[in-house]
Amino acid sequence: MNYLLIAVLGYLIGSIPNGLLIGKKIYNVDLRHFGSKNIGATNAFRTLGLWPAFWVFFTDAAKGVIAVYVSDFFIGTPIALLTGGIAAIIGHNWSVFLRFTGGRGVATGLGVIAVLVPQITAIIFLIWAIIVYITRYVSLASIVSAVLVPIFMWLWGEKIEFLYFGILAALFVVGRHKPNIERLLKGTELKIKAGNMSVNSKEK
Repeated sequence: MNYLLIAVLGYLIGSIPNGLLIGKKIYNVDLRHFGSKNIGATNAFRTLGLWPAFWVFFTDAAKGVIAVYVSDFFIGTPIALLTGGIAAIIGHNWSVFLRFTGGRGVATGLGVIAVLVPQITAIIFLIWAIIVYITRYVSLASIVSAVLVPIFMWLWGEKIEFLYFGILAALFVVGRHKPNIERLLKGTELKIKAGNMSVNSKEK
């Protein structure tokens, strides 16, 4: 199997819209019509509550894990692992099943990192959780955590290929958070609160 097929497989795995499927099939709610209209864990938390958000986050992260392990099984080189991981993030952000729209790549990217550099995953997640707890801004926590990933990779002396992945993944996450950055600067970004957007009101 060549790298192109690894990329295609990773992309298709990443494209699976878990948030949409969980919302519609289990809770009869299409997250695209509520809150931020994003199908990620944050909007699931705001719209549906803690446990739906947990399962969205878990399954989105699992896409990154599976994509890397599939790449490892078929080829096994560092470049193959990175190809599958990046492809999964791209698939999550621009899903073929959602007309090339999607999430912001945070959970899927964390899943990839958990396999590639597990020693920094807990630290990154802890930093993310602390920022969310203090500020109540998930977007800010995600942006800061993404930027810290390549920095920690460099400090840990990881392979140069993994460092490049960390930089690219950070760029993806920050780029997908551009509207959030603008709202943070304006002071209009929503703070996290479980179930504060009624599924009956379709609040924007």
